[in-house]
Amino acid sequence: MTEPTLVILAAGMGSRYGGAKQIDPIDPQGHVIIDFSMYDAIRAGFRKIVFIIKREHEQIFHEKIGARVAPFAEVAYAYQELDDLPEGYSVPDGRGKPWGTAHAILCCRNVVDGPFAIINADDYYGREAFSTIYSWLAGHEDGEKLTWSMVGYLVENTLSESGTVTRGVCEVDENRFLTGIRETSGLGWTDGRPSYPGEDGAPVFVPAGTVVSMNLWGFSRGLFAELAAGFPAFLDKGLAENPMKCEYLIPSVVGDLVAQEKATVEVLESRDKWYGVTYKEDKPAVVEAIARMKAEGIYPEELWKEAK
Repeated sequence: MTEPTLVILAAGMGSRYGGAKQIDPIDPQGHVIIDFSMYDAIRAGFRKIVFIIKREHEQIFHEKIGARVAPFAEVAYAYQELDDLPEGYSVPDGRGKPWGTAHAILCCRNVVDGPFAIINADDYYGREAFSTIYSWLAGHEDGEKLTWSMVGYLVENTLSESGTVTRGVCEVDENRFLTGIRETSGLGWTDGRPSYPGEDGAPVFVPAGTVVSMNLWGFSRGLFAELAAGFPAFLDKGLAENPMKCEYLIPSVVGDLVAQEKATVEVLESRDKWYGVTYKEDKPAVVEAIARMKAEGIYPEELWKEAK
């Protein structure tokens, strides 16, 4: 069985954050959030890392991030480009927005040769999450159905104090398998409780303990065929309804495949707290958390002197 690969979604440059948040340092040593994810992944056993980026960002990613990790893991790049479309489709005039996470993953189909985990570049997942997903990937293969996994987080551990976020709100059965997932935007705090705006604008409360997706998935290569097969139907609908902003999203694809009984997704729950930089105002909390974890010995001061 081929060793698992870590795929990092880094093509978005963070419009709400106001700049290239993936390369904004969060400690005095100049580390960025991706550094801590890669460090945790290498400690867990990953030895190949694929960055999905925009082609015009290759040089800065190589210099600021890829070169640091290259002594410890194989590094490859895939490019999310607007014109990477099925035959017969073209980019609408004026569209600059990427096609979404499912399209981003499809763009790495030629550089991933085995099972793989995916993460967002600007989210902190915690050391335990990488050990959990690596062990799962190393011990599972597709059977009669596509056999996948997801590290799920408790909704109350994943919200920003600075604004609302988007999360995949999950339905999980008694055996810890995913039965449904709904991409939900506008998640935030209302009167100290997680909520999102309903159709009438009133808050819809999400119970504490609800599992949500942070885009930490464990997939087989079988996903690529499903993404390619479903992309034209997505484009037909999306280009007709919302040509400038429609997105092909991985939670929607996975949810459809689960509903069609083509795939199973085992939910591997994490109790860790999420840290991320959705907004500029989030950064101080991330800086404080990383400093605390260094003081507790979870991370060394200089990550890449001690990576193994």
